[in-house]
Amino acid sequence: MKIKCEQQALAKALNTVYKAVSTRTTIPILKGILMETGENNTLKLAASDLDISIERTIPAQIEEPGSVVVSSRLFTEIVRKLPDDEVQIREENTAVTITCHSSKFTIVGQMSDEFPVLTEIQELQRISLDKEIFKKMIRRTSFSASTDESRGVLTGVLIELQKDSLSMVALDGFRMAISREMVSSDKELKMILSARILNEINKILSEEENEEDFILILDEKKAVIIIGNTRITSRLLEGDYINYKEIIPKISSCRVRAGRRDLMEGIDRASLIVREGKNNLIKLSVQPGQIVITSRSEEGNVKEEVPVHTEGEGLEIGFNAKYITDVLKACEEEEIILEFNTNVTPCLVTPEQSEAFTYLILPVRITSN
Repeated sequence: MKIKCEQQALAKALNTVYKAVSTRTTIPILKGILMETGENNTLKLAASDLDISIERTIPAQIEEPGSVVVSSRLFTEIVRKLPDDEVQIREENTAVTITCHSSKFTIVGQMSDEFPVLTEIQELQRISLDKEIFKKMIRRTSFSASTDESRGVLTGVLIELQKDSLSMVALDGFRMAISREMVSSDKELKMILSARILNEINKILSEEENEEDFILILDEKKAVIIIGNTRITSRLLEGDYINYKEIIPKISSCRVRAGRRDLMEGIDRASLIVREGKNNLIKLSVQPGQIVITSRSEEGNVKEEVPVHTEGEGLEIGFNAKYITDVLKACEEEEIILEFNTNVTPCLVTPEQSEAFTYLILPVRITSN
């Protein structure tokens, strides 16, 4: 293989595909990035951890076709530090020589034969989605998915497309996040994608300069996202997702309208005392016209008062502070509604003037002082 390409284009492509490189594998080939010449003077770069595969093509001058797998970390670092100039890459017997301006590196590559075959999918559905809407929905939900790999589908985000709406749902047993957006589609689908992979997809979508919608293609076991010259293939999680609609409380005895930033800053300060504790416990006391936030530990205690508008009965309830701050950080709205029923039932958080999201947070049992 012998090619020439621009350093900036190569570095950007490597930064994208690097997100699929396996960090926990014992299989050497999965620690590498595949370089393969294509038609019409293009170079394809690809990486895979068997759950997600990312491919990106860039323009290149192909003098001799071929393919090789290079060390993802070393090759990417070399290209990042090269000057903004033309890069020449030559592979001979898996020895890869990289030349740019006055720099010349030779590194050891691997045969491409053992690299995972990025198989084509049997297309069952193909839809076009707005990139910005999809990114926003990922940010609003993915943090609520479980990080415990033994939890199966709960490590993923449920994506439901209906003819007039798109929903994403994530829950981990302590909290649940639901995001909804109005979309126009003649298709209906339901799938579960790993939250970890969705977060990587979000990063790639954010880095893409292409402002067009992206294409989502599905078969029974995989999903493919195509945006510009980048193609992301992900394994779908298999299993039945929880009937999340049945979990949402239907009644409340206490309703609070609060400024999101004021509440978030008050909780953040109150949690300083208990941040190192096992459950990061804070107490909210809903009183007429205010929420009093308190926490105590061996280090000391704190009291914060946040002005709010309240309706219904007052109550005192405990929460893991992180679960509330995660929710408040994910919201963009200035004012939110918190609905409570008792101090042992979930708190419902919604925006004041839309149905864009719904959050559910389980309380922590507290003892009376």
